[in-house]
Amino acid sequence: MHSAFPRIGIVGSGAVGIYYGARLALGGSNVRFLMRGDLAAVRERGSLRVHEGGQLEEVRPAAVFGSPAEVGPVDLAIVALKTTQKAELERLVGPLLGSSTPILTLQNGLGADEYLGKIFGPERIMGGLVFMAITRTGPGEIMCYHTGNVTLGELGRPPEARTRALSGLFAASGVKAPVVENLLEARWRKLVWNIPFNGLAIAEGGITTDRICASGALAAEARALMFEVQRAASRFGFEIPASFIERQFEVTPPMGAYQPSSLVDFLAGRQVEVEAIWGEPLRRAAAAGVETPRLAALYARLSQLCSK
Repeated sequence: MHSAFPRIGIVGSGAVGIYYGARLALGGSNVRFLMRGDLAAVRERGSLRVHEGGQLEEVRPAAVFGSPAEVGPVDLAIVALKTTQKAELERLVGPLLGSSTPILTLQNGLGADEYLGKIFGPERIMGGLVFMAITRTGPGEIMCYHTGNVTLGELGRPPEARTRALSGLFAASGVKAPVVENLLEARWRKLVWNIPFNGLAIAEGGITTDRICASGALAAEARALMFEVQRAASRFGFEIPASFIERQFEVTPPMGAYQPSSLVDFLAGRQVEVEAIWGEPLRRAAAAGVETPRLAALYARLSQLCSK
């Protein structure tokens, strides 16, 4: 396939990295997956697997590698690591970069774009916001419950030609990839869902999103948290309409008994992205003079639960 990104490297081959890397590979792109824990199992099977809409699709042969040096320089590096692994970014991403290789980060919360920009230069950084329901079900294997989209933007800049080229590449691979004018505004919008649903799923004893929506008290708490995010975003010039908040209670119940990614990490004993999803928005809101007492209480509770 002719592309502005002939070689694509995936750093972080978990659910998100596998899904988008697999979609691009199935669409004809040359995609190289940097993989660690699942490497031996995937090599033995010879494929990456995506379950979606009752169908199984496989990337075969799977171009999986155990080190950045094996992946080699690429024309686009996609970072899908958890923000809790940021100390590894320089080591894992650096060897994949040529003189002008852009980096697309598919990480959660606030701060990931700026952090990568400080290491590799802000001119390289694009951000992507994942709006979908996916779960890793085995080594190199994922289940997609809700397709959604990946929203693309540039760090501190309006969209560029490369942003739209990447959007087109995703679209040609069957992935909706709208482009936004302001990446930071889009990140605040995503927090409207992530802060309450990821947080309450853990804080309320490991419950799924359908149970949050079905409980009058928990749905009210989720909505109140969303309004706190709305007020904080407004202080930075980002207006989130009330209709957007109500929309979250329309799209979430059809997901069924969905475990948000933070809950999956918590139950598996992995580090939860507490600082990126709850801590950094809380600190930015406080610095801007916006009181967010419910967010503060949830952050304190999650910090306690996730430190055990």
